[in-house]
Amino acid sequence: MDIEKIRKHCLSLPHATENVQWGADLVFKVDGKMFAVAPLEVAPVCLSFKCTPENFAELCERPGIIPAPYMAREPVRAASSAIKSRKTAASKRTTEKKRS
Repeated sequence: MDIEKIRKHCLSLPHATENVQWGADLVFKVDGKMFAVAPLEVAPVCLSFKCTPENFAELCERPGIIPAPYMAREPVRAASSAIKSRKTAASKRTTEKKRS
């Protein structure tokens, strides 16, 4: 998963915007509310995103997906996940295609 694919997907959502915050993080928002963050420099994760509490547990069971490290408060943390590496996202898509 490269930054251009992340941008293309996130910006395809209605009313989505992007801007650089905190020095080198590409932040995607809808109506001023953040839904995804992708670092533009080397970082422990390649994408952090909001998800429902129901999806959170399922996502964190998958290899390479962890609770988003930047979320400190439990209620928010329980609704944010992060993909650890670009390789994880690519291998997940390949596995899903093989199942189809």
